[in-house]
Amino acid sequence: MFEMLLNPKRAEKKPWEMFFIGLLYASLSVILVKWIFIQDAVLTNYSGILIVTFTVMFSLPFMYHAIKDEEQKDLETSGLTRLLLEHGKALKMFLWLFLGFIVAYSFWHIIFADAGMLDAQVRVYCQINKPGAFDECVTQYGIEGLRKTTGFITAKEKVFMIFANNIYVLIFTLLFSLIFGAGAIFILAWNASVIAAAIGIFTESRLSQLPLGVARYMVHGVPEIAAYFVGALAGGILSMAVIRKDMKKGKFWDILQDSLNLIIVAVAILLIAALIEVFITPAIF
Repeated sequence: MFEMLLNPKRAEKKPWEMFFIGLLYASLSVILVKWIFIQDAVLTNYSGILIVTFTVMFSLPFMYHAIKDEEQKDLETSGLTRLLLEHGKALKMFLWLFLGFIVAYSFWHIIFADAGMLDAQVRVYCQINKPGAFDECVTQYGIEGLRKTTGFITAKEKVFMIFANNIYVLIFTLLFSLIFGAGAIFILAWNASVIAAAIGIFTESRLSQLPLGVARYMVHGVPEIAAYFVGALAGGILSMAVIRKDMKKGKFWDILQDSLNLIIVAVAILLIAALIEVFITPAIF
């Protein structure tokens, strides 16, 4: 039923509608886990993964057809600039969908602040943002520490660490989209949940501060997530070309070149996002 709510061609005309689809899918996922799985003594420890998994299940049909349409554009469009403009339409859809995930995850994370639903995501937040005080960070938010602290790091080291982590995520996004076509949605939904955990920490679980928290993490989050979606498009387009056997039609190498160009663009955007996260976001907020 849910896969019939919206189709990519319609969404390209009204990409903002994907925000509400993202809200719906993420909220349903949280509610399912909260009232069904989190009561289980074992599954409650994996609630963060379960929430992301349900979101992926809801989103996969749309992602599959969207990436399939983007691969068709590669066959019909020539020229890097025109191709980027065409893919930009899909990028807007995905960004609105992702923003819906973030707002929904953040809202429910604040509402259920004591449920421990995003404990795994909080650990990731501490690992990325406070590697020199990891144990203190997770303990502060009521979670058991998993490793020793590593000491103070400089701003340059933090830029490198964030950029390296983002490249690591981009690689997995590419791999997932290559292997599963639309499978990159798992990595992207996971990152939305990590950002939601960070927003919960920043707002100190105050619902009134949610808009400010979302704004803070969108300063660097928009280009960062845009880069992941560009990578997902690159891998998904290539995957679809193989599945549809377009390599036999003489267009495969053109599609491969377009995918490589998208990957280069994604890496450049991630570097910019890392610089923004370390030097600009803290200055504004």
